Amino acid sequence: MRHVLFISFKLLTERRRQTLISTLGVAIGVCAFVVMSSLMLGFQKHFIRQVIDLDAHISIKPKFNYDEKRILSKVFGKDVILEILGAKPKDVRDRIRNYREIISRYTGRMGILGISPHLRSNGIIRYGPKEKPVNLFGIDPDLEGKASSIERFLEGKRLKSLRTKRNGIILGKLVARDLGVRKRGAKVLLVTPNGVSEVLEVVDLFNSGITTIDQSRAYVHIKTLQRLLGRPNEVNELVVKVEDVDEAVRIARVLEEETGYDARSWQEAYSNFLQLFKIQKTITYLVVGAILLVSAFGIFNILMMTVLEKKRDIAILKAMGYTSGDITMVFLIQGLIIGVVGVLLGSILAYGLQEYLSSIEMDLEGLLRAKGFILDRSPLYYMGGALFALVFTLVASIHPARKASKLDPVEIFRSAGV
Repeated sequence: MRHVLFISFKLLTERRRQTLISTLGVAIGVCAFVVMSSLMLGFQKHFIRQVIDLDAHISIKPKFNYDEKRILSKVFGKDVILEILGAKPKDVRDRIRNYREIISRYTGRMGILGISPHLRSNGIIRYGPKEKPVNLFGIDPDLEGKASSIERFLEGKRLKSLRTKRNGIILGKLVARDLGVRKRGAKVLLVTPNGVSEVLEVVDLFNSGITTIDQSRAYVHIKTLQRLLGRPNEVNELVVKVEDVDEAVRIARVLEEETGYDARSWQEAYSNFLQLFKIQKTITYLVVGAILLVSAFGIFNILMMTVLEKKRDIAILKAMGYTSGDITMVFLIQGLIIGVVGVLLGSILAYGLQEYLSSIEMDLEGLLRAKGFILDRSPLYYMGGALFALVFTLVASIHPARKASKLDPVEIFRSAGV
């Protein structure tokens, strides 16, 4: 085996430039795989973590199953073909009637950690000459902390202050920025859809890092919003926190079947984003695969040229007693050496690039807001990059190795005039 390794190294070092280029190709592929996976999945995991912590793992809302053809079918019969060109929407009360019973019945069951009632509405907040439309969330401060992680995003950690200060309001960071509210204690005017207005005090700001949420939300005590909307003791949403977020879809189906209300998991609520992430992941791996494929062609080219140029040397080795298996191993080992060195070099480059990207400070504002690149430093990316690179290099080495092992030394010596 030592002789096989020696010959493999000898053949590689004779074509140093080509070997170096192929090794760099593998290294760039591995580096691209690790860094792109780190960036892409870091962003995706951060987004999902923020969403499932701030929003509900499961949200329970009233169902609106209004059949426009129901009345006409009763009049004309079910056998008549009907086409509704326009219909006035049915006035359905947007509320969950037995919400207290649902909270007491399901809290602690099926892996449910907490359930909190919400009353959701729209409103306009005015501060001086500026105004901003917002999504209003009436919450119970005592139950909200068990059903969501909203307090983790509050700058002052003052969720409980809504309990003692019923005229308090928590604004999204970007809502406050657009209004010009720079600190707690500012007085703002809230106008509800039914025309009722009230002056509220900003008790805290929340900053989730998700732009669409931070620029559109405001939280008040549920009793305050019920009073302003003229809807005493009414709620139109229950938010549920579960122990295992991957079980949210299954638990939502059970809740929907047993309660009769519409239950949606976070996976269903953000299905568009999850599909977009899948497409993004596919494109990323196609690009990385193309880089590794190009490097594999380079390895294939080196080994095929070696086979063609070293026919006489291969014939001599066979005449000395080297078997076809030994010759195959010589060329497979060459591909493996290029792959291993490329993996090590690519991993070092990837680690250095990750360190550089993590040190860059900049204000990024888009779907997410961050002070720099969001990276996921999982060692699985290095293992995945190494696996793909080694598979590509070994596959590229198989055909040249088999071709070299099938060379007939008698034919080669005869054609060379020996």
